[in-house]
Amino acid sequence: MKLLSFSYSGYQTFGCLQGDQVLDLGSTLSGGLRSLQAVIQQDALDACAAAAATAPAVPLDQIVYMPPVRSPGKILCVGINYMDRNEEYKDGTPAPAYPSLFMRTPDSLVGHGVPVLRPPESEQFDYEGEIVIVIGKEGRRIPEAKAADHIFGLTLMNEGSVRDWLRHSKFNVTPGKNFHKSGALGPVIVTADEIADYNDLRIQTRVNNELRQAGHTGDLVFPFTRIIAYISTFMTLHPGDIIATGTPTGAGARFDPPKWLKPGDVVEVSCAPIGTLSNVVEDEPV
Repeated sequence: MKLLSFSYSGYQTFGCLQGDQVLDLGSTLSGGLRSLQAVIQQDALDACAAAAATAPAVPLDQIVYMPPVRSPGKILCVGINYMDRNEEYKDGTPAPAYPSLFMRTPDSLVGHGVPVLRPPESEQFDYEGEIVIVIGKEGRRIPEAKAADHIFGLTLMNEGSVRDWLRHSKFNVTPGKNFHKSGALGPVIVTADEIADYNDLRIQTRVNNELRQAGHTGDLVFPFTRIIAYISTFMTLHPGDIIATGTPTGAGARFDPPKWLKPGDVVEVSCAPIGTLSNVVEDEPV
């Protein structure tokens, strides 16, 4: 299934994508299943499939997309996880032995079709297209061989970054990764049963229809299952937690001169079978 969170006619709900419309499951289901996050936490996909038969349909052009998981307990991000990104640094170091990790806050992300905001503090606003794991089953010290069993599905992120704010101190990228509404998540979560092979997915990022990034999950330094195994060693992963798995080479900072995002630019992150996450850039009002 392709599941999404959205607002419509003044209320927030969730549903499943069906062609050019969405079936409003949130207004149909009972038992506390009023959000996609609740579905994930209660492992209620079967209830969603049953409710789809009677759920009212809403045209996609009448909804406002929200991040599919509206209030994730944790947003974890993996840095420098494609082989070409490690080579991009040209420092002669081998691939790392362990993932580089940082965290984002929920209010740093918007939904599909909602503007991402360039802050007034910097013109070095950049994009990073990423595939995102949505955790569906709680676990601690999860063996890599069983890690795929803990994946509810996948979505996409434009992991918007303010580059000069990533370098305010030696080991701290948090400021540049958490500006208000600087990134995006969505448009949908594709459930795990529709993903044939986590190691055979292609991701692309376009800016104003110009291809900037192209990657393949077969080139990850740390595949999805290794990421889950590593993170769950030191923290418990809960249903609804999300993990951004890294971005390929080609971010704006890597051009000479850099290609920073500016108001009016459109960033599109695409991956079959998930779809395309699209957002226009606007200046943050002050």
